[in-house]
Order: sequence, then C-alpha cells, then structure tokens
Amino acid sequence: MLIACISERAKRFDVPADLPVLRKRETLEQVLVSFGTKLVREISDPTVIAVFRLAIAEAVQAPEVARALNSIGREASRAALRKIMAEAHAAGLLTGRPAALAEQFAGLLWRDLMVSLLLGVSERPNPHEIAGRAHEAAAAFLQLHPLPNDGGRRTLS
Repeated sequence: MLIACISERAKRFDVPADLPVLRKRETLEQVLVSFGTKLVREISDPTVIAVFRLAIAEAVQAPEVARALNSIGREASRAALRKIMAEAHAAGLLTGRPAALAEQFAGLLWRDLMVSLLLGVSERPNPHEIAGRAHEAAAAFLQLHPLPNDGGRRTLS
C-alpha cells in the first residue's frame, strides 16, 4: 500500500506537456524556478517527510520501502529535471551532461533543508520561502553555467 502511495505522488513530477519551449535563458530560468518551487513544496510536505523517515528507519528490516522510495519517488523528480536539462542542452542553452546538471541544480535548491527536515530541526518552509529558495537556486545555477557562446561571461540573460 505504501508503494502505491509513493507511485501516486511521484506522478506529480511528470514534466508538463505544456512546458514552454526552451529557446531563451529567461524561459529556462522560469522553468527551473517553477519546477524547483513544486519540488520543494511537494517533498517538504509532512507526509512525505514521514515516509522518508520510515524508509530510513526500516532500511535494514524492510529495504523494499527504501528501494521503492528511491526508484519510484525520487527517480520521478530526477527524471523530470534531467528532461528539462536535456531540452536546455539541445537548445544550446547549457553545456554538460543533463544528469550532472540536474543533480547540481537539485543540490543548489535543497542545500541542507532535507536533512534538517528529516531530523526535525527545521520547520517546513512557507510558500514565500520556497519560492525564494527556487529563485536563488535558478539564479546561482545559471551563473555557474553561462551560455556556451558567451565568451566566459556569466550572465542570466
């Protein structure tokens, strides 16, 4: 039953069919902010944090829960983010491997929030804080990855 719940929630991370065509960095930034906001909002939900805690606590006794959370739940968001990065790469907006780019953006987005939530030492961020976190992560990510033909300048446009 828990695996079915994980599968159902994971569907929320499908890349929407109406994703804007990534031709400009501004559009890529908007997509990253939107996806990042959704990701933090969904995963920081107390029910999701409880499932993570359960999976961690039972990793030895019931490893199938941890495997399901990783392969179904976490993979859904990673796959969606890789798809965004692959489209940005194909459009010439980014260089690098989409999987590595996705992992880097996720790291900038989450920083240490997940561990703090799992330990119960931080409260779930409010919608304004979540949006701010997503904006900061997108801006930092794009500064780290200037346009390929940018001559080394680090700009957001």
